[in-house]
Amino acid sequence: MKRIVVAITGATGAIYGQRLLSMLRDHGGWETHLIMSKAALLNIREELVDGRQQIEDAADVLHSIRNVGASIASGSFLCEGMVIAPCSMRTLAAVANGLSDNLITRAADVMLKERRRLVMMTRETPLNLAHLRNMIACTEMGAVIFPPVPAFYSRPINLCDIVDHSCMRVLDQFGVHGNIQDRWQGLTGERAETSTPLQPERQ
Repeated sequence: MKRIVVAITGATGAIYGQRLLSMLRDHGGWETHLIMSKAALLNIREELVDGRQQIEDAADVLHSIRNVGASIASGSFLCEGMVIAPCSMRTLAAVANGLSDNLITRAADVMLKERRRLVMMTRETPLNLAHLRNMIACTEMGAVIFPPVPAFYSRPINLCDIVDHSCMRVLDQFGVHGNIQDRWQGLTGERAETSTPLQPERQ
């Protein structure tokens, strides 16, 4: 049983954390440890119907963000890594500057010091210079900055398709590979000539 930490912060896009937990549970063989910030709980209430209950039910272990003495706050806790989905600019800044003021930022600091995988699904646009510098700092320490950018080659039909594709790519970072049919297969001459462009649905 492999273990992974999933954190949800106050940036918009709580559905990314929800789907990552669900996909890991469906895949099997993973024990998920969940942390949610206070701002995350506010966003979940706004963005997802019954979201908090569904998210908590999808996780194996739930940790309070205030519990800096939790198991995942120590480097002796063995796991494959951590995903912050979504990652607010506040959390990004805290991680970039080693500010371990809650369990999310402490757990992220542990991943960096133990040289484990830390994937940060940053959610903000446009980006100012502080955001960019914090992303560089985290990258230099070994984190993976992973803004959930839609891929349209898979011909998404709805929001769920777009979210799932980004989550699939995040799980690739941990060796969890799925949704083979949605991956880029490469252009052939025939495909390039005959494929029809994506037609956005109009209301």
